[in-house]
Amino acid sequence: MADSTGVTASRDYAESYLAEDAPLRAARARAAEFGCVPIMPGAGAALRFLAAVLAARAVVEIGTGTGVSGLWLLSGMRPDGVLTSVDIESEHQRAARVAFTEAGLPASRTRLINGPALDVLPRLSDGGYDLVFCDAAKAEYADYLVEALRLLRPGGVVAFDNMLWHDRVADPSARDPDTVAIRELGRSIRDDDRLVPVLLHAGDGVLAAVRRA
Repeated sequence: MADSTGVTASRDYAESYLAEDAPLRAARARAAEFGCVPIMPGAGAALRFLAAVLAARAVVEIGTGTGVSGLWLLSGMRPDGVLTSVDIESEHQRAARVAFTEAGLPASRTRLINGPALDVLPRLSDGGYDLVFCDAAKAEYADYLVEALRLLRPGGVVAFDNMLWHDRVADPSARDPDTVAIRELGRSIRDDDRLVPVLLHAGDGVLAAVRRA
């Protein structure tokens, strides 16, 4: 059995397995300036993998941040794919636009919508998306799932970040509202016959689930 040092070394190795390029590093630095927490590289790599496996042409992202997760998603999507990203912070989205421009992405590949996710998502087309990625208010995760199941085509994937929530989800004594919401979402997805889930120990935990045809 590996000791804690070995576990940490393996986790660090996995997180650094795919190096981030200059636009990603710059977007991550802006996130630190704005005080928002982007996905970790391992989680970003998982998103890119999912987008590539799906040959995703239409993706919804809940929580734009400064563009870190968006860059990972776009790098896995089809060259003609469009990322629709929703965030309540317009300043963050302006920083994300800078990141997308620095990465050489044409403006036509991104659609940034400013506003509360639960106000914006109902306006998006039923069954029109290959992948929905959620990384915003944890208390709203269950509501995001309801919207994602409407938005996804059969065979599409919904993914949630922070599903380990800094090791709090696995701690039964952790009962703060965000931890409880994440824990309950995990159970809900696991027990939903419409979904085939997997919990990945990448970043702070990525829970992905395929919507059955």
